[in-house]
Amino acid sequence: MNTTDPKSLTIIGAGLAGALLATLLARRGWQVDVFERRGDPRLHGYAGGRSINLALAERGLHALRAADADRAVLDQAVMMRGRMVHPLRGEPQLQRYGRDDSEVIWSVSRGELNITLIDAAEAAGATLHFDRGLQSVDFDARTASYRGDGGLHVHPFNALLGCDGAGSTLRAQMAARSDLGERTEWLGHGYKELEIPPARDGGYRIEPNALHIWPRGRYMCIALPNDERTFTVTLFMALHGDGDSQDPDFDSIVTAQDARALFERDFPDALPLIPELERDFEANPIGSLATLRLDRWHLGGEAVLLGDAAHAMVPFHGQGMNCAFEDCVALAECIEAQDTLASAFAAFEAGRKPDATAIQDMALENYIEMRDLVDDPDFLLQQGLERRLQERHPGRFVPHYAMVTFMRIPYSVALERSNIQRGILVAATRGLDSLDSVDWATVDSEVEKQLTPLVDDA
Repeated sequence: MNTTDPKSLTIIGAGLAGALLATLLARRGWQVDVFERRGDPRLHGYAGGRSINLALAERGLHALRAADADRAVLDQAVMMRGRMVHPLRGEPQLQRYGRDDSEVIWSVSRGELNITLIDAAEAAGATLHFDRGLQSVDFDARTASYRGDGGLHVHPFNALLGCDGAGSTLRAQMAARSDLGERTEWLGHGYKELEIPPARDGGYRIEPNALHIWPRGRYMCIALPNDERTFTVTLFMALHGDGDSQDPDFDSIVTAQDARALFERDFPDALPLIPELERDFEANPIGSLATLRLDRWHLGGEAVLLGDAAHAMVPFHGQGMNCAFEDCVALAECIEAQDTLASAFAAFEAGRKPDATAIQDMALENYIEMRDLVDDPDFLLQQGLERRLQERHPGRFVPHYAMVTFMRIPYSVALERSNIQRGILVAATRGLDSLDSVDWATVDSEVEKQLTPLVDDA
């Protein structure tokens, strides 16, 4: 018989979302156990996931504030003011994310952030079990089996909270009990990680307070700064050729020599910054990119999924972690507000699912913007108009990036308003090559007619 405390919860995964959720729940008086398949990164070093640094924005910062972890994280973060766009020909140009340095994002190390959150979870009273990978779940008996230390360990549970990532074992166990409507949409593009080391004097080799982008149409490189004065460089391109395009792909760029030739041709200013290009290219695997969609995130009061386990997305809006952290806050609030775990999990899914779908769609759209549009004249003209309309209609015309990144309005609301605003921008700049010819009376009228004042309920 399962005799677990009804005030207990079991979290699967001690990654970013799992450790944060453990902190939020433990601080609310819950007995929290966290099971993690990897060893303790504080003892063995970080055996990380796909990317070693991430973009932290307001949604994630709000969640970290709720756990009193924001200062410790920001002390290790690097501010990014905007995109530094490197055209194939011409000088790099900074495209600011916001109006000034009050609207920035932060590059954070996944490993350092994970350790900070694990420390916070333990300080809040959660119990973490490392080297315990979920093997199977008996939902009828309310027991879960974990593999570790050469054996199988069985623990009772009251409810399971799945923070075990895109390849979630808990999700597979839930799906075996009841169809979750799982669909994986593969992007057809992959990535390789490379590195820009520090300069000889120990400083950064390029501007540190920016996310660098080398856009090349249907492929690109990006570079994010680290506090060790390095940059994590990521090359994104198609996995396979389509027969019609001359664009490179991972089928044709196979060897270190292929990679060097690609960079000499398409990323010539980046090549001198990556002295170990050949070694990094051969040593690092090709990562895959996909969007995970589920019809259901929970099984009654027995189990619930959140973060990548429920809605993995492509990384091109920098919102995967921020969205997962929002999930943690929302789930903790639902658990506190509802009478039963079943009603809490249902309320969490109903409230968050439309927003998760919206940011998944926006992340896919942003890939096209980053690799193709950031140096397109029409796009840049629309961006200029967007800033002007923000000044002319403050609180009513709010740029897409600001709604997603610097505010906490629901993603679904941001997507709906962005679609309306894009229509206004495209119509107002059609056939123009500067803002001097904009019909301001018509544009102002459309803004007033189509957009209600936006109140940030953050």
